[in-house]
Formats: sequence, structure tokens, C-alpha cells
Amino acid sequence: MQERVTGNEYRTSIVCVDSYDSQIMSGRICNQFCDGIGFHSTIDFLERMEELLDSMRCPQPFMRARSISEPPSRPVPSPIDVRTQEGTCATFAIRIMFRQNASWQGTVSWLEGERTENFRSALELLLLMDGVLTACTKELEPANVI
Repeated sequence: MQERVTGNEYRTSIVCVDSYDSQIMSGRICNQFCDGIGFHSTIDFLERMEELLDSMRCPQPFMRARSISEPPSRPVPSPIDVRTQEGTCATFAIRIMFRQNASWQGTVSWLEGERTENFRSALELLLLMDGVLTACTKELEPANVI
């Protein structure tokens, strides 16, 4: 029997945001399934995450036909070390549990701030991330001197 490579541990991706300029984020997505995927805008982030979820087939989208056939053979990747994955602006652990109603549902953890929130859609995920990134970038801005 073929070993299953898309288990629960693959549902969590580490998102390292390296820059957030004018609400445009760029960074990389790390998962046990892949080494690292770069993104350079919010739309690019959403597209790369969706491609990663599709390639892992976990979680499967609610609105797609499913089959019981054997998944394609893939090498089992080595686990990533979360401690080495860190973004310049912020680091998030995103755990997507479901892909229902043409969106994502799961939890997002801000690793530096040690906070976790549930989200019910990709839009809600982006708003949670924006709240953290906006606060973080304001702390990094130099003070205006008159």
C-alpha cells in the first residue's frame, strides 16, 4: 500500500512576510511538502497558497469532484524546522482545515506575538494578517521630527 503524504501536519504552512510596503506584502511560504515558495503581492500569496493546497490535495476543495483512486507517488519530504523560518516583518503559521464555500477556513497564529485566531474565509485571514503587519510596520517607522 502506498504511504500517504498529505496528512494533518501538511495543513500548516509557515508564512514569512519580509516586507509590507503600502499594504503590499512579499515573502515566502514554507510547508513540509515544499521547500519555499516566494510571493510578491497579496494576490500572488493567495494564488501560491491555492496551488500548494491543490498540489498536496489536502484539504480537498468542497466543490471539486473527488475520487478514491491512489494518489500519485511522491517522495516524503523531511519536516521543516519552524524555528529557522522567520519573516523580517512577521511570521504566521496558517493551518487550513477546510476549503468550503469557495474559500478557506482554519487558524492563523502570529508567532512573534503568540496569538492565534480562527478565520472563516481567505478575506478574514488577510484582514487578520493586515492588522498585525500594519501595527508592526508602524513600530518600525522612524519618528517624524519637526
